[in-house]
Amino acid sequence: MSLNESALVIVQSILARTEELRVAEHTVAGARVLDLGIAVRGGLQAGLELARVCLADRADVSIVPSSIPGIPGPAVQVATDDPVRACLASQYAGWSVSAGKYFAMGSGPMRAALGKEAIYDHITGREEATHVVGVLETRKLPTEEVIAYFSDRLGLRADRLTFVCAPASSIAGSVQVVARALETAMHKLHELKFDPNKVVSGYGVAPMPPIGRDDITAIGWTNDAILYGGHVTVWVDADDDEIAAIGPQVPSSSSKDHGIPFRDIFERAGKDFYKIDPHLFSPASIEFCSLKTGRRQVFGRIEPDVLRRSFGG
Repeated sequence: MSLNESALVIVQSILARTEELRVAEHTVAGARVLDLGIAVRGGLQAGLELARVCLADRADVSIVPSSIPGIPGPAVQVATDDPVRACLASQYAGWSVSAGKYFAMGSGPMRAALGKEAIYDHITGREEATHVVGVLETRKLPTEEVIAYFSDRLGLRADRLTFVCAPASSIAGSVQVVARALETAMHKLHELKFDPNKVVSGYGVAPMPPIGRDDITAIGWTNDAILYGGHVTVWVDADDDEIAAIGPQVPSSSSKDHGIPFRDIFERAGKDFYKIDPHLFSPASIEFCSLKTGRRQVFGRIEPDVLRRSFGG
């Protein structure tokens, strides 16, 4: 199955359980739009389904107990044997959607159908699709103008478009953001010129923060969950020297902004993501397991004190 076809299977599962998942289906200009946390309550199960859509069903996503001292409660765990397509070709929020006054962060397999991002020149993932599925991190449902924007860029009729939407300041939205620990590591490796195709399998886990009362608070807490509480393990087809050279550059501790709650960093940057040190966007710690030598190397560290300062506990 293609990425979009796999995601569509998850969409059908959501549609069969809208009442149970506390979500709603809409039709906007002929496109199917699922609300998982804007005008509806949503929840943990809706968040897991949302994360699976983001990952094009190429990963197992589950809620597990947090193992970080002083940070009780659940964590979101992701495991995959297809990390390049799951995380980079699908889950990465590489589409900044701007149509009129509408803005959203776009992710999911619709990116692979567009295939315009430079990252697709280095990974397997571009695909032709007859029906696309996208995830929009947003506070507002897409309008007719937004549907026309997507239809034009993807070259598909509106009735071939499905969008799953939730803001970060919702239970479902928070789950799907925290499920990105592995994705941030994969993207960081690509940015550091490490061939992501050498990553054979991947695992990531990060604690669930409180649900922010507004999107800025939620963005801060969910980012901190990964930056200071996220741990990733990757099984790589690389030797020890290559891992030793790249490893220290991967975790968030490689950034000059490390150690400060994300909301403070965001405010200091004038609420402009592009003014933040890009090296920050990575998990707190990463473990490399070499498939060539069997050696394990760990870089970075979990920061419970920063998490407590951020979450207010």
